[in-house]
Amino acid sequence: MEDGAYTYLLLYVDDILITSQDKSKIQKPKSLLSSEFEMKDMGITKKILGMQIKRDRALNKLFLCHKEYIQKVLNRFGMKTTKPICTPLTLSIHLSKLNTTQSKSENEYMSCVSYANAIGSLMYSIVALSTTEA
Repeated sequence: MEDGAYTYLLLYVDDILITSQDKSKIQKPKSLLSSEFEMKDMGITKKILGMQIKRDRALNKLFLCHKEYIQKVLNRFGMKTTKPICTPLTLSIHLSKLNTTQSKSENEYMSCVSYANAIGSLMYSIVALSTTEA
């Protein structure tokens, strides 16, 4: 890093992303890894770990889109037909035990939904999005 250009190697299971401010710095780790492991160069990254990567080279910005991940989460928890809104709950609504489901079919449906897993999966995306906006 004598010239101030960092090289980042991101690894998840069998996916590797190598990036640097200086494109010439990418070739050395790529060559070292390919001499030890069977690798396939996929070219410029458009997608990683289910996230679409968008670049604005004029503004020197990088954006991650989690739309596919969120759709998978909604499908997984049987919520793919839900209506998207900007704020999931208005400030005037106060939740209490009185707001519980009333019908037997609603209770049966909700017993199949793992609320903690659904919220955790969506929270992951929220945290990841808030840390990637720049």
